[in-house]
Amino acid sequence: MVEYRILYSKEALKDAKKLTSANLSEKAKELIEIIRKDPYQNPPPYKKLVGNLQGAFSRRINIQHRLVYEVRESDRVVRVLRMWSHYGE
Repeated sequence: MVEYRILYSKEALKDAKKLTSANLSEKAKELIEIIRKDPYQNPPPYKKLVGNLQGAFSRRINIQHRLVYEVRESDRVVRVLRMWSHYGE
């Protein structure tokens, strides 16, 4: 199976620093490894988002923070949009 390439938005790169200071970076790395292999793997559960994030997916890092990403099947890329707070709040 071909793995997906992971790209990060500017916001996600900033969020990564916050996750490190909150001791959540390991959990985020585990989720990223799961979506690298299969962005639709369940468990852990994911949600399809609606509204201004329609087409994106979300997985829980913890009760408050989410990993939000979109998948481009044409070139097998997963773009991580956010990794902090609840849908960009």
